Amino acid sequence: MIAQLVLLSAMFSSQSVAADPSGFVLWPKGAPPGDPNSKVSYANHTLSVSHREKDGLVEIHEKFADVIVVQTGRAVLVVGGEVIEAASTESGEIRGKSIRGGVERMVSAGDVIRIAAGMPHQFLIAAGKQITYVLVKIAVP
Repeated sequence: MIAQLVLLSAMFSSQSVAADPSGFVLWPKGAPPGDPNSKVSYANHTLSVSHREKDGLVEIHEKFADVIVVQTGRAVLVVGGEVIEAASTESGEIRGKSIRGGVERMVSAGDVIRIAAGMPHQFLIAAGKQITYVLVKIAVP
């Protein structure tokens, strides 16, 4: 009798799919559901996937730390230093043309990077190359 109940339970549970619990999100194979260019915001963080085929602008996020997981490709990441031609683009966000005196690091698929709030950073992409990464922006107090 118990074996029959276990078998029936297994049959019914395999036929129905339970809804995800509140607060759980799955990005199959690292791709966000729906629009791959969308950003998904939560109470204290934002998730997105970014793809670059050319150099990015210098960025400074005064109120967010970035956690980056490189999925494909490679690039030079310049961090620290002084922003050249800095301009405020919105509250707490600064962009610039380049960085003077920063540290250059080659990053590639599989690397995990944390960039503190307030730290200048910029991706430099070699001609014909690309980089794709998952970005988690975390609000800092």
